[in-house]
Amino acid sequence: MISLWNAEGRERESNDGNTMADLAIHQYRESIVATQLTDIVKSSQPERLATGFVFTEGPVWHPEGYWLFVDVRASLIYRLVPGSQPEIFRAQSGGSNGMTFDLQGRLLICEGDNRQVTRREPNGTYTPLAQHLGGKRINRPNDIVTRSEGSIYFTDPGGRLPQEARELGFNGVHRIAPDGTLSNATADTEYPNGLAFSPDERVLYVAITRRDDGCIEEKARGEVCTHQCIRAFDVAADGTLSNNRIFATLASAADGVPDGMKVDVEGRVYCTGPEGCWVFDASGNHLGIVRLPEIPANCAWGGPDHQTMLFTARTSVYTLRMKTPGTRIPRAA
Repeated sequence: MISLWNAEGRERESNDGNTMADLAIHQYRESIVATQLTDIVKSSQPERLATGFVFTEGPVWHPEGYWLFVDVRASLIYRLVPGSQPEIFRAQSGGSNGMTFDLQGRLLICEGDNRQVTRREPNGTYTPLAQHLGGKRINRPNDIVTRSEGSIYFTDPGGRLPQEARELGFNGVHRIAPDGTLSNATADTEYPNGLAFSPDERVLYVAITRRDDGCIEEKARGEVCTHQCIRAFDVAADGTLSNNRIFATLASAADGVPDGMKVDVEGRVYCTGPEGCWVFDASGNHLGIVRLPEIPANCAWGGPDHQTMLFTARTSVYTLRMKTPGTRIPRAA
């Protein structure tokens, strides 16, 4: 049975007339919570592709027909062909997290433990693209996206670094220009996490996990954290960011924080967060939450038609079929 909740979390009646108010958390997480999402989510239930990991993250679909994702805590990158078992793609991956491809189809990786962004070359070697900004070591690269003109953007929070190891002194979103030059795109991001572009690439969305350590304490006490949000920035033709604003809030006391994001071709934003994956329309209106058996930390579009969404959720990876295709990672013509 699929549980149906509205965007504010109030129960509504299912098709058989029984209310879901008495469902325990572990029960309703076994189903999709599709509220105002019936025209978005096609699957009746998520499919678990693999399990037994420590903490999954960084999913990306390879055009040759397989998924890549990371087990952050184990520092492993896995390759998963649909219908097969996952196999290790890269061991000792430097605490790899977010991944994507550049215009030439080369894998780009945020290596949090190694404090760098790297590119996997065709011969299997890894080239560092970002290690220092203004002569100072960057923090812990977290998530990464590319733009059609060749720019690479990545989030660089410092929260998991000891204070004495922080050289930059701020959290930010950085940009690697097509010529390889690294610059700070914005430092007005509190604790930045996931990234995604609007379909026309004129808006960059940045998931804000928290404002400061006080938010961690709030969540530990079971209090609502009102600082969990998605920021939006206008992107100019030269790649600069402006018009910083809050696109949507994910205020919640529940488990999970704003994390990985993706966008579909109609401009809806899918942001993993408290309780599941929050879905917003292009204007920032909250449509509902897709709840899975485990709390997701990231998501990715894939499959031949780009209508399959893979969720990395704690110890497992799951897929759902969607009715609207997702935006694709840019490739050179």
